[in-house]
Amino acid sequence: MVALRHSERNAGSAPGSAFSEAGRAPSALEQAAGEYLTSLAVERNLAKNTLAAYRRDLAAYLAFLRERGIDEPDAVSKRDIDAFVAARRDAGYADASIVRALSAVKGLHAFMAREGLSTAHPTASVRLPKKEERLPDFISVEDARALLDQPFPATPAGARDRAELEVLYGCGLRVSELCGLDLRDLYLDDEFMRVFGKGSKERVVPIVGSARAALAAYLAGPRAELAAHDRARRGSAAVFLNKNGGRISRQSVHATCERYGRLVGIEGLHPHTLRHSFATHLLAGGADLRVLQEILGHADISTTQIYTHLDRSQLQEVYLAAHPRA
Repeated sequence: MVALRHSERNAGSAPGSAFSEAGRAPSALEQAAGEYLTSLAVERNLAKNTLAAYRRDLAAYLAFLRERGIDEPDAVSKRDIDAFVAARRDAGYADASIVRALSAVKGLHAFMAREGLSTAHPTASVRLPKKEERLPDFISVEDARALLDQPFPATPAGARDRAELEVLYGCGLRVSELCGLDLRDLYLDDEFMRVFGKGSKERVVPIVGSARAALAAYLAGPRAELAAHDRARRGSAAVFLNKNGGRISRQSVHATCERYGRLVGIEGLHPHTLRHSFATHLLAGGADLRVLQEILGHADISTTQIYTHLDRSQLQEVYLAAHPRA
């Protein structure tokens, strides 16, 4: 069994202990689930957030099996898998959440069969349902302009908020990537930054125009004022700091997007909406799909191609409005 990295485990914890109640030794299934998460963390180098989602899904699955009196790998049947999926659906979980949970369950059983921890493989014939293709939400160029050109508070936090929104829209970052930015990742003189995406994969992202200007203005003074609130004097390396001088959280960025979006009439603005808007507007402006894939950090170009559907829909609207025989 491969040992977990320190950042992916609690000191002194044993595989499977995260799934068992305090004071109770983990069952064989819980032990196997712990080893499976270890393999995902070390061998596949999955992102921390992905691991956390798998851990939650497997915890729900193991709790479901315990209620059915099952705690041994070979005691699980396909009927139990189907019942778990039905229970999630009855509980009102979204299709995407159910697919993710089923993926975690299939991965666990495949792992146990591969490692000789079980002779049964109840998910071998289980197929993941095809997720409904949904076009990503995005805002118009006009809405993006209204969002970023609105007056921001003349405070360190106001300068930070503007820089956050400019970088999200101007560079197409994920919220986790924005929160993870360190000062050493910035090369503003050369107009690029290093970004560490899913699975800690590094890529280079251009930062130019108003995004670069807003970030430079924030770094020129407001960031130092926020850093001065760090009573522990830890000297955070993070680019974006909270009111206590520490690294900002995902929740904070979500709140920032919603607050400033609401001020200009955009309800429920999400950080990912700005990422989608970045991609949509670049593609509509003639950007090459492969270049866009590289900037967004997509491992597979099929992920990037979803934005071509948006572009095609815009072309169709132009055609219908302009062609005399349409």
